[in-house]
Amino acid sequence: MRRSELLRAVDDEFGGRATALTHDLVLGALGRTALEALDAGVPPREIWLALCDETEVPAQRRYGVGQLEPRRR
Repeated sequence: MRRSELLRAVDDEFGGRATALTHDLVLGALGRTALEALDAGVPPREIWLALCDETEVPAQRRYGVGQLEPRRR
């Protein structure tokens, strides 16, 4: 997962709350917010999973999110 995929996944999952969650919610597993973790070099997938755990996102919505649809030729 890339940074852009993480941010897209957060936006898709949380909508209008995405900015507040990434800026303000301290993720227990990481001891910092999602944006602080990104800046510290924590892998985006690890941040996404920590955010999902913290906010109780169901397992079926955790994997494969944030990726763009493949281009059609």
